[in-house]
Amino acid sequence: MPSFEDRAWDDEAGQLDDDGADRAALHTEAEILCPHCGEAVTIALDPAGGLTQDYVEDCAVCCRPWRLRVTYDSAGAPFVEVQALE
Repeated sequence: MPSFEDRAWDDEAGQLDDDGADRAALHTEAEILCPHCGEAVTIALDPAGGLTQDYVEDCAVCCRPWRLRVTYDSAGAPFVEVQALE
């Protein structure tokens, strides 16, 4: 099976061009701390959204908005940055 690094990124499709290779290596959840209320929140991640993502989501606890930036490393692990929005 090809490694994550061996797969080509298809910018038009916004996904790995791997002819159906297993995507299980990419994480689908992350735990973050809400920058507003400080609560730990588990968020769903969508690897099909691309290796770099930037979007807005509301806290499940206090309902205030955050800006999330998600990047996946070569091993499929996500790095999630959270910024409070007013």
